[in-house]
Amino acid sequence: MKAIILTAGEGTRMRPLTTTRPKTMLITGGKPLIQYNIESLRDAGIKDITLVVGYKKEVIEDYFGDGSEYGVNITYAVQEGQLGTAHAIGSAEEYIDESFIVLNGDIIVSYDLIRNLIEKYATRTSNNVKSVLTLIEVDDPSSYGIVSTENGKITEIIEKPSVEDAPSNLANAGIYLFSPEIFDAIRKTELSKRGEYEITDSLDIELSEGWEILGLISNEKWMDVGRPWELLECNQDFLEKMDDSIEGEIEDNVTIHGPVHLGKGSIIRSGCYIQGPVFIGENCDVGPNTYLRPYACLCNDIDVGNAVEIKNSIIMDGTNVNHLSYVGDSVIGVNCNLGAGTNLANLRFDDKHVQVTVKGNRIDSGRRKLGAIFGDDVKTGINTSVNPGVKIGNGSFINAGCVLYRDIESFSLVSTETNLIVKKIKEKKEN
Repeated sequence: MKAIILTAGEGTRMRPLTTTRPKTMLITGGKPLIQYNIESLRDAGIKDITLVVGYKKEVIEDYFGDGSEYGVNITYAVQEGQLGTAHAIGSAEEYIDESFIVLNGDIIVSYDLIRNLIEKYATRTSNNVKSVLTLIEVDDPSSYGIVSTENGKITEIIEKPSVEDAPSNLANAGIYLFSPEIFDAIRKTELSKRGEYEITDSLDIELSEGWEILGLISNEKWMDVGRPWELLECNQDFLEKMDDSIEGEIEDNVTIHGPVHLGKGSIIRSGCYIQGPVFIGENCDVGPNTYLRPYACLCNDIDVGNAVEIKNSIIMDGTNVNHLSYVGDSVIGVNCNLGAGTNLANLRFDDKHVQVTVKGNRIDSGRRKLGAIFGDDVKTGINTSVNPGVKIGNGSFINAGCVLYRDIESFSLVSTETNLIVKKIKEKKEN
C-alpha cells in the first residue's frame, strides 16, 4: 500500500500566513500540518508516500527531504496549475503501481481512520471493488458531495444537492483508497463547469463501467484546517494529548502546572509561571517572570522577555516577544519582533464574535476570543495595540504607540499622527 498527499494549493484563506509557505506547512502543536498525516500513514504501515506539490514547493522539499528522518520514503510530483483533485492525483501516476490512499494535506486524519480504510478494502468480497470513500454524516448536504448507498456500496455521487434533493446525509470526506485503475478513469475525465478535473467525475466513470465503490462511514475524528483560527483549534487538540518532555533547562523558582514540552537548548528563567499544556521548541529563552497560559505554542529560536503573558497562541520560529507584552489567541509568523508593551487584544468590548476578513469578505470567526494574525517579519514599536481579528501582512513596520483597528497590507509602514503640546509652567520662585 502506498499513499499520495495533496499539497499543491496556495491556501489563500490563510493569508498572510501563506504568502511565504504552503498552507500545509503552517505550524500547529509544534509541527507542520502535513507532518501529522505523514506520521499517521507511517504508523499505519505505509512508508512510500508521494507528495503532490506546486505552490512554494521548495519549502516542503527542504523540510522533509527524502523522508528518511521521519521513517518514510518521500517522492515529489509537481502539479502544474491548479486544475482539480483528479488532475493532482494524476500528476503522481508514475510513482504508483499498487493500491494507494489519498489525503488532502490540510485535513488531518488519525492513524485509526487510515487503518479502518485499509481494513475495509482488505475485506472486500469482489474483485470489482476499485475504490473506497470515507463518508461522514452531515447536517447540511448542500455544502458537500453526497452519496447514495446500497448494501454498503456507493451507487451515486451528487455534488452539493439541495436539502430536498439529497439522497442521504452521507458526505464524501475527501479521504480515499484507490486501486491503480483510477488513473484510467482520470484520463477519461473531462473539465467540469468549474474548469477543473474533479475526482468525483472520475468515480462516476468507474461506476458507469461497472466497477464497485465501497463507503466507509467513519466516526473517527479528523480536522479540516482552512482558516487562521482553525490552526488554534487544531493546536489545542494536539497539545491536550501531549506528555511532559523536558530536554532544556528550568531555573529555580519556576512554577509549572500541567504538561510542558521543553526542547533542547531552551531555558525557562526564574519566576516564570506556566499552566500547561504548553509547547516550547528548541533554543528558546523564556522569562524571567513570564506567564505562559494553556495552549501557548512557541516554536524554535524564540525569545520571550520579562513579564510577558502568552495565552492560546502559536508563535513561529525566530520571533521575539519583548517585555511587558500580551499575546492572546493569536498566530504570529516567523522572525517577527514585538516591541515592549505590545498588546494583542483578543476580546471585543461588546463580547460578540470576532469578525475577520478572509479573501476580501468579513466573516464571523465563531470565536468570542481571537487575537491578531501576523505574517512573517512584522515589527511593532513599543506600546503598540492591535484589536481582535486584525491581520498584519509580511514585512510591515508598526511605529510606537499605534492602535490598529483594521488589517494592514504587506510591506507597510504604519504611523500615527500626534500633536505634541508643550506649555511653559510658572517658574517657582526661590527664597
